Amino acid sequence: MKINRLRKIHELLEEKKSISINDLCDIFEVSKNTIRRDIAELEKNGIIKKVYGGIVLREQETKPVQPEAEVSTAQTDSHKLHKQKIAQMAANLVEDDDVIYIDSGTTTMHMMPYLEDKHNITIVTASIHVINIAADSAKFNIIATGGTIYAPTKAFVGPSVINCLKDYNISKIFLASTGISIEKGATTASPLEYDIKRYLVDNPAKKILMVDSTKLDSASLITFCNLSEIDCIVVDKDLPPKYMDYFSENKTDVIVSEA
Repeated sequence: MKINRLRKIHELLEEKKSISINDLCDIFEVSKNTIRRDIAELEKNGIIKKVYGGIVLREQETKPVQPEAEVSTAQTDSHKLHKQKIAQMAANLVEDDDVIYIDSGTTTMHMMPYLEDKHNITIVTASIHVINIAADSAKFNIIATGGTIYAPTKAFVGPSVINCLKDYNISKIFLASTGISIEKGATTASPLEYDIKRYLVDNPAKKILMVDSTKLDSASLITFCNLSEIDCIVVDKDLPPKYMDYFSENKTDVIVSEA
């Protein structure tokens, strides 16, 4: 299956740092044309870089760039403000005694300050950012999933994450996405995080998707759910009519922050 192949290629590169096209053909028992299409998709999404005879992880070739590093300070501050407003509105959905999952992401991590007034909240997370912020407060019960740290998103990945999640009765799940569209649903650029997000979407808990308007009408590498599978979406601006019609038809709540 293509999604499994893309994810496995990513995992192999995490382990081996580089791999040849011939080796990939042997491992997956597919043609070079099939592998080349997979490579083209991974390259398009900035995950790998082609080298002579094979591929390497892009982060191995280039110095990591901080998000929004090339954006002006005013633009960066404005973007951060929008994310904080989304996070504040999402945090309003949390009730005392909730067991919540907070996904990795630059929007979800901003929820933490707005949860300080809640009582007996348990936070389950694979996000290193969330863990670090929560560790400075005695207000929260924190459960870190453990696993292998995936550097680009500063989050734990791997089977141990899902094994951990199976142990807890989560009441609300706060999800992040690198791009959404009606046609492609909610997407992620990380094959290593796909299984975790898919498992969370299949969980009976209430699912809240947090995205800023720059993510609309875009799709990254892998779709982890259809938008109809989301119970609530929190955004920073009024959505275009096609989205409002879609969410109305699918009984999805829409919350617009006051940014």
